[in-house]
Amino acid sequence: MKKILFALLFAPISLLAQSSETGNWLIYFGDKKINSKFNWHHEVQYRSYNFLGDTEQLLLRTGIGYNLSENNNNILLGYAFIYSEPYIGDTDIKTEFNENRIYQQFITRQTFGRFALQHRYRFEQRFFEDDFRLRLRYFLGLNVALNKSQLTDHTLYLSAYNEIFMNTVKTYFDRNRLYGGIGYRFSIKARAEIGMMNQSANNSSRNQLNIITFLNF
Repeated sequence: MKKILFALLFAPISLLAQSSETGNWLIYFGDKKINSKFNWHHEVQYRSYNFLGDTEQLLLRTGIGYNLSENNNNILLGYAFIYSEPYIGDTDIKTEFNENRIYQQFITRQTFGRFALQHRYRFEQRFFEDDFRLRLRYFLGLNVALNKSQLTDHTLYLSAYNEIFMNTVKTYFDRNRLYGGIGYRFSIKARAEIGMMNQSANNSSRNQLNIITFLNF
């Protein structure tokens, strides 16, 4: 099973190392249990226009969460720093800017045999150098165990999610992310995924190869 996951992870990498229109996101999600009620969430995302080297964004996010019920319902207050390098129009010229973000979220989870469902509701306050914006996000994710009757240690699983982003003024629709991938859960503390995500905005659509690690400790 581990050999299968290794092949799934690195075969697409060798292809994307060549010239490609597909972007790449390298993502780390970490969660530290402080006690039975509180947890520390932290993540790093490096986003590139190609496989590596043509930086699109660097995102650092952290927050302190509180469990309303064990393992199923969590509220969180957090902060994120985002450095972006967008292209100007259809040119090869880039600009750069920083964003500071405060956010609040609620996550609820349900498990039905081999199916694990997650809802995430997030409200963001976004601070730019000369602007301030508010944004709402709704995430619906599903994991399905393949080689076992439930998501436990040494489980190969399918992963899918959709997340919609809505602004509070002007153009209300901001973007939508649709993802499908495959993952391997090594233990309750560690798992890895690889998958393709399509991100569509009002005037653009782009595919990304996502390589993700999750650590709980």
